Amino acid sequence: MNMFEKERETATRAARSAGDLLKQKFGNVQHIGKKGETDLVTEADLAAEKLILEMLRIDCPKDNILSEEAGALAGSSARTWIIDPLDGTTNFAHGFPFFAVSIALEIEKEMVLGVVYNPFMEEFFEARKGEGAFLNHQPIHVSHAGHLKESLLATGFPYDIEQKSHRIFEWHKRMTIASRGVRRAGSAAIDMCYVAAGRLDGLWEEGLKPWDTAAGAVIVLEAGGRLTTCEDEMFTPYRKSVIACTPLIHKEMVNALNG
Repeated sequence: MNMFEKERETATRAARSAGDLLKQKFGNVQHIGKKGETDLVTEADLAAEKLILEMLRIDCPKDNILSEEAGALAGSSARTWIIDPLDGTTNFAHGFPFFAVSIALEIEKEMVLGVVYNPFMEEFFEARKGEGAFLNHQPIHVSHAGHLKESLLATGFPYDIEQKSHRIFEWHKRMTIASRGVRRAGSAAIDMCYVAAGRLDGLWEEGLKPWDTAAGAVIVLEAGGRLTTCEDEMFTPYRKSVIACTPLIHKEMVNALNG
């Protein structure tokens, strides 16, 4: 049996079940709350999270959980599930169909499994350490872009952009000029999967939380991608910035951001 097969099955069932719930609620949001000026939460976030947590508590009762809305739930094992029940809440609340469920498993500070499910497009990305990355069971790989000028990039804006607007827009200007184009669609998890699938050549973003990048990080690495912080330091989901890209353009991205 492949490594973490039971955990993969659990994550798959949880992500698909939560995704189906989100798809049913899409376009019919009744209650929108605010965690910050632009940081929203809907009843769909909470319902999807509740469903995932219930499934994990049945299958993995001793494991720790770190989830966007519920926070940290302590267990007794050395394993932690990192969950974003609805990545792209603002999109979802406005009826913009670019959102996903993201579930990752961390064991002793190492990310070993990640799944990202976009229910609207019925795209299921998954990866386990050492076993490659897949989209709907088909292998995926990062692009072969060799230069930043040939590359299509993605980014996102942090919720505290008012305090960081000068740097954020300076970065955006630099990368737009240096690349073929920049997209800003509103889901870091999907953006990372698109890098893994070769649809995007690179992503940079800051102001992130662990649940934004944990699953996508496994998928990018298993698809042959490169991950660092925007300052070219070692990446973990607990760092607040990320560059995810095909390896050949990494140095150019770092130089463009920090030049």
